[in-house]
Amino acid sequence: MRADRLLSLLLLLQNRGRMTAPELAAELEVSVRTVYRDVEALGAAGVPVCADRGPEGGYRLVDGYRTRLTGLTDAEAGSLFLAGMPGPARDLGLGAVLASAQLKVQAALPAELAGQARRVQERFHLDAPAWFREADPVPCLEPVAAAVWERRVLRVHYRRWRGEVRREVWPLGLVLKGGIWYLVALAEETVRTYRVSRLLTVEETGELFDRPAGFDLAAYWEESSRQLEAALHQGVARLRLSPRGQRLLPMQFGAAGARALQSTGAPDADGWVAVELPVETEAVAVGDLLRLGPDAEVLGPPELRQAVARAVAALADRYRQPCGGFENFHEVHRPGGTDRPRERQVPS
Repeated sequence: MRADRLLSLLLLLQNRGRMTAPELAAELEVSVRTVYRDVEALGAAGVPVCADRGPEGGYRLVDGYRTRLTGLTDAEAGSLFLAGMPGPARDLGLGAVLASAQLKVQAALPAELAGQARRVQERFHLDAPAWFREADPVPCLEPVAAAVWERRVLRVHYRRWRGEVRREVWPLGLVLKGGIWYLVALAEETVRTYRVSRLLTVEETGELFDRPAGFDLAAYWEESSRQLEAALHQGVARLRLSPRGQRLLPMQFGAAGARALQSTGAPDADGWVAVELPVETEAVAVGDLLRLGPDAEVLGPPELRQAVARAVAALADRYRQPCGGFENFHEVHRPGGTDRPRERQVPS
């Protein structure tokens, strides 16, 4: 709405001082021409906006002018819990609403506190996603968030590891964990967790639901996370780690690796220590432990040690062989090499 945009423009000038038309256009996500028209509208409404010309010019409010039209709408008030997380706010469709709410809060603060708030915003930033992994595409996140807020029953088509399923769910809350969005919902009288990126379709049924009395989203998530960790860790591996392996363990295994290091014994003459590490199934554990390379030795259980030994032997045998099928890879791809790559062999 234009009225909301005019108020946002006014608050930008009040909070930040002089701003150019292109800067205002970028903040408001409109054209520069629209900014010109909005500034004229503010002036016609009695707001003392000055235009300074020249390289250091821009728009500013007359010194001492401040507006008190800073009441938050319901949506803006609800968006404030996402302050400091502009990315997740955008995912939820609340980016513009959050920006407007922050402007209003800054405008309502005394000058000293407003300056402190801006300094915090300039110096601290929260980046929720984990390293080296693209965020999940979440096309269904906005309608799911709206259903959570409005208590609307959803009919979802969901892709699981064991196949696809269709269910009616009561969306109770959303959780952002390591850059991944999860929906916590009541389905078939059981509270379940759904990864939002695996929702194929979402459809409103037109029905409303009543939230279960006493349901605590944070408590549910903490307990379900604990149960998931307990279910995944099906055994304990006894390891011997080099000094470098000790540094790698928490990097590769997170909190479980850090906890394992807390109970190590005294290092031997070479600095190696023995630890006990919770691991998943044997197949998963072998792959995980191989990431530690030569800086770890599996001492037990015997079955796991043998499985790692077989995997290492298979790797060693493979690397003793010539590069089958790729002998001329560098010849084909190096500058000045063969112009045309080999034809792909297609089965007849």
